Amino acid sequence: MYFYILTLFPEMVRQVLSTSIIGRAVQNGYLHVKAVNIRDYTADKHKKVDDYPYGGGAGMVMQAQPVYDAWRSVLGEISNRQGGMRSRPRTIYLTPQAPVFSQGMAKELAQEDSLVFLCGHYEGIDERVLEEIVTDYVSIGDYVLTGGELPALVMADAIARMVPGVLSNAQSGSTESLEGGLLEYPQYSRPEEWNGKKVPPILLSGNHAKVDEWRREQSILRTKSRRPDLLAQAELTDRERETYL
Repeated sequence: MYFYILTLFPEMVRQVLSTSIIGRAVQNGYLHVKAVNIRDYTADKHKKVDDYPYGGGAGMVMQAQPVYDAWRSVLGEISNRQGGMRSRPRTIYLTPQAPVFSQGMAKELAQEDSLVFLCGHYEGIDERVLEEIVTDYVSIGDYVLTGGELPALVMADAIARMVPGVLSNAQSGSTESLEGGLLEYPQYSRPEEWNGKKVPPILLSGNHAKVDEWRREQSILRTKSRRPDLLAQAELTDRERETYL
C-alpha cells in the first residue's frame, strides 16, 4: 500500500513513520510512505505558500497553486507506477469539519492501492483546490490542532495495521478494541501475582473454549462500563443483548 502525505513539514512525517511496526513494514515492502513537501511546488521565489484571506480575518490561508501542483505530482507518480492511471486515488483532507475517523473507516481505506493525505495549516486551505482534489473529509475528533500532520499520522497508523503482512501476528488486527463494536478484553502477563493482584484463574486453566467465553464477556462488560454508546451497534447475540443490555 502507498501513502502520500502532502505537508509543509515532511521531516515530522518521516520520523514517525520510519519507526516501530510501521517502519518495519516499510522496510519489508508492505507499505510505501512518501512525504511530499508542498513548498517544493510553489511558484513563489521565496517559497511562500500562504496569503491573506479575501474578506479579511485573522491568520493566513494556504494557496491553491502549490497544493494542486504537489497533488498532481503524486498522480503522475501513481500513473507511472501503475502503467497508466487506473482510478483517481482517494485524497483525504484532515479537518475537524468532517465525520470522525473510525475503525470501520480504517478497514475500508486499507483496501485502496494508494491514499493521499492533505495536511492543512494556518486558517486552512483555499476552498477551490479542496473542491478540485479532495474525495474524503475526515476528522480525528472534535478539537482543533495546529496542523494536519498528527491526524494524518494517526490515520496512517490505524490503516496500516489492516494491511496484510504489516502485523506479525495475523490475528492481532482482528481481536482488539473496536472489532465487532466492542472494546478489547483485559490482558495479563507474568508473574501470576503482582502487587497482591492475581491473574484470573480461567486464563491459567488451559481450557481455550472457556478462555474465549471469558474474554467475550469481559469485552462486553468493559464496553458497557467505558463506552456504553458502542453497545447499541455492537455485534451481539440475542442472549448477550438480553443479559447485558
